[in-house]
Amino acid sequence: MLADWSFGQVMWSMFIFFTWVLFFWLLFTVLADLFRRHDVGGWAKAGWIVFVIVLPFLGILVYFIAEGKGMAQRNMKQAQEMQAQQAQYASAVVGGSADEIAKAKQLLDSGAITQAEFETLKAKALGV
Repeated sequence: MLADWSFGQVMWSMFIFFTWVLFFWLLFTVLADLFRRHDVGGWAKAGWIVFVIVLPFLGILVYFIAEGKGMAQRNMKQAQEMQAQQAQYASAVVGGSADEIAKAKQLLDSGAITQAEFETLKAKALGV
């Protein structure tokens, strides 16, 4: 069965398959952006959804033309917020560890703890 296919038929089938994958990716991108928006009311969202479902290729194309710049701005804002949250989390984790290690170093320097106890506290602060 598969041996009966020509090279052109295989290439055409692959093209169709990847076109469908691309279509669904674009459709989900539009719908995700539409549901993520806070500046558009429910009726406008419903209108866009109906337009995208009834005339999918035209609806996606029109949405990208009409809202492309806004989509880019919303994606950029989301990426920046995510990066800020990750930086805040990392600084909280590293900052807490650094403070604990600094306190342990002060205790070591004052002679209150031994080198082995310092290493234990340092490993605990680093989560090792």
